Amino acid sequence: MVEQTGRTVIFACSGASNCGQIANAVVIKLTEARLGDMSCVAGIGAQDKKIVEGARSASRIIAVDGCGIACTRKILEHAGVTVTHWICVTDYGVKKTHNRLNVEPGDLEHVLRKATELLL
Repeated sequence: MVEQTGRTVIFACSGASNCGQIANAVVIKLTEARLGDMSCVAGIGAQDKKIVEGARSASRIIAVDGCGIACTRKILEHAGVTVTHWICVTDYGVKKTHNRLNVEPGDLEHVLRKATELLL
């Protein structure tokens, strides 16, 4: 069993849509606000030992996905990392636009506000 550290680690989708980009931007802002430490979900998928062990030792794992496909959450779960909070951008009323990376500032701020409320 891995000893937990008390850390909150946050992973983001950065998919090819506005919602993927919002998810990534939200995680950056949560990290800047010191609500957790951003980590690399691609490193989890690549089975990087240091990244996986760091995630497994965290007390809270936050997965922020752009849509219900839930790639970030599923990658973490497949690696044996327990997700304690899952945030999905489309659950907050943002309409996903495929291959359009335009992020509406109001959408970003709305999702960030809801994510911050969840984590506090």
